[in-house]
Amino acid sequence: MFAFLAHLASRRPWWIIASWVVVTILLVLFAPKVESTTDQADFLPDKYESIKAYSLIDSAFPQQQDAGATIVFDRTDGDPLSDADTAAIQNVVSGLDLPPVFTKAEDPQVSPTKQVAIVNLALDPDATGQDPDEYNQVEDLRDGLAAATKGTDLRAQTTGNLPQTYDQAESGSNAEAIVGLATVVLILVLLGIIFRSVIIALMPILAVGLILSPVSSALINIAAKLFDLQKDDSTTVILIVVLFGIGTDYILFFLFRYRERMRAGDEHKVAVEQALKRAGEAIASAGAAVFVAFMTLALSSLGIFRSIGPSLAIAVGVTLIAALTLFPALVSVLGRALFWPSKKWKQPSTGTRFGKIGDSLGRHPVRYAVASGGTLALLTVFAFSFNPTFDLGSSSSAANVESAEATKTLEDGGFSAGATQPTPIVLHSSGELTQATVDQFAAGLEDVDGIGQVLGGQVSPTDPSTAIVMTVLDVDPTSDAALASVRDTVRPKAHDLAPEGTTAYVGGITSVFVDFQSAMNRDYAVVFPVAALIIMLILALLLRSLVAPLYLMLSVGLGFGATLGASVIVFQHVAGHQGLIFLLPIYIYLFVVALGTDYNILMIARLREESREGKPPREAAAQAVRHAGPTVAAAGLILAGTFASLMLAGNSLLVSMGFAISFGIAVSAFVMAMFFTPSITALLGHAAWWPGHGDETSTKELADEPPAGEDTPVAP
Repeated sequence: MFAFLAHLASRRPWWIIASWVVVTILLVLFAPKVESTTDQADFLPDKYESIKAYSLIDSAFPQQQDAGATIVFDRTDGDPLSDADTAAIQNVVSGLDLPPVFTKAEDPQVSPTKQVAIVNLALDPDATGQDPDEYNQVEDLRDGLAAATKGTDLRAQTTGNLPQTYDQAESGSNAEAIVGLATVVLILVLLGIIFRSVIIALMPILAVGLILSPVSSALINIAAKLFDLQKDDSTTVILIVVLFGIGTDYILFFLFRYRERMRAGDEHKVAVEQALKRAGEAIASAGAAVFVAFMTLALSSLGIFRSIGPSLAIAVGVTLIAALTLFPALVSVLGRALFWPSKKWKQPSTGTRFGKIGDSLGRHPVRYAVASGGTLALLTVFAFSFNPTFDLGSSSSAANVESAEATKTLEDGGFSAGATQPTPIVLHSSGELTQATVDQFAAGLEDVDGIGQVLGGQVSPTDPSTAIVMTVLDVDPTSDAALASVRDTVRPKAHDLAPEGTTAYVGGITSVFVDFQSAMNRDYAVVFPVAALIIMLILALLLRSLVAPLYLMLSVGLGFGATLGASVIVFQHVAGHQGLIFLLPIYIYLFVVALGTDYNILMIARLREESREGKPPREAAAQAVRHAGPTVAAAGLILAGTFASLMLAGNSLLVSMGFAISFGIAVSAFVMAMFFTPSITALLGHAAWWPGHGDETSTKELADEPPAGEDTPVAP
């Protein structure tokens, strides 16, 4: 297959380029549009208690209007609110021209300390809260409040469902622009330094921007429509990094081989063909490992992972196909102009840094194995103190957005943190419920630890078998304390208090997060092993070995533990965060396992090549580091840098994710692939390739191989 692709790319490059252009145009014109969702309940299956509660409320209380927003009033000078201030607040609310998404404003509620007052705005029953046309009306609401309070001592801030969604969307848009710009600049600078070529620096930017990104987005939307997948906002920003980062990696895998063949004296088209033949298997195996790692998320019970995984897998699949077809075709068309304006690209570098590292590793593989493995193991110890947090709302937007500041004002002013997000408890019976039964149930809830206030119960006017009791938790509904309270106290007590013949279901955002935690634990036990087994199978097929895949997966396992441990050290122990977003371990696992395997594949494929030329294990390891080290270093540096750009996004989810993944990629490239893998392979020697003996080759195969050139260090 690779011989066919190599021949096609070198002899018929315009056919390939034209095909990509036509496919891109057709997909952009005809692909469906799919809106994203930020509603956590949309991502859980129906079997969980929180979703059962939502379903009963939706059918039995269609008139139930959720609070779409909460206006938080306080004084600009910090003094308590007076009676005159309360009257002024009422006048502001009464005179407010509410945007259409809100149906009414409730009466102001003043906190016990009189520091703040809140006004809940009811959401239109037909509104989902996820449509941009709906949450963008928050801007009109805020403008109206600013105008109404101008010249007074009052300040009005908004929080709650729609304001938080609006701020998340704005933060996501800003993050997308910042990350995109930082990624492009980084790739331009690093590729420019490595190759001294304007065209090579621009190639991944133009290819991703004009072809890979629109093709991936269109295919993701098609998949979402066909398979009814939820689309998550956070995928967009990560997609930018994946396309640019992995796309640039695979270009580097090919370009280093192409330049190596050109420096060995091959004619241009022959160099393209030979480079793709020799690098194609490693690129395909690396891409397949990443694709599989992402696709295993389709096994998740959480919709958020089932949407993110296939989306990223599609992007990787598109990038992989482009790496084996489009990029070689472009190189074939550009010819020597590819390296413009560099005039010294054909001169082998005299740098010996990777040669010295390789020689040292070949002489002392035990030292390198112990040092690299020991460092990873030490960091892994800290991973056991990882504390997950489930506050997707605040972690998906910057801390200084209005909804976050309004929530803090509300809490500091004496209201329970749960005031804007009441916890509904649904009572369902096989027969009819009486109001007296519901009142008795509600009275029992008042004594339950964790419930700060019971707002009363109501039997459904359309379905007398269902009733709802609204409660307010005494702590922040998204905090660890709230999760523990609902899981260990509120749910069991509500179940016990339910009268005979009835069942109680605890709903609300905290209940959703409790179910998230349960589903996530199940996913850890399913997704991780399946991904590891399939990636091991890919490695076994590539290397024709059962031994090498075992220690390669051990290395990426240590890389995962070290990355999570380093994140715990930085964010929990140094920065003092209560916890890290619960999504982080799966993201680390996928990127570190998949991309760590990428670099391991590149290194061990070169090591096998050196072994096939008759070199003993330690010398083969030394030469592999000498020749593949520059490619691994360049690819790792660029990919780690692109993921590090996520830290510029400004919200805690992307900051922690950017640090963790960039650290994990750096570990994968500069510790695992550069030191751990070649040193272990050198120590195992011929046994590493059992039973396929992939380090051996026949005389005929040697004769068919063109003369091997030498790769070059990263810096000319």
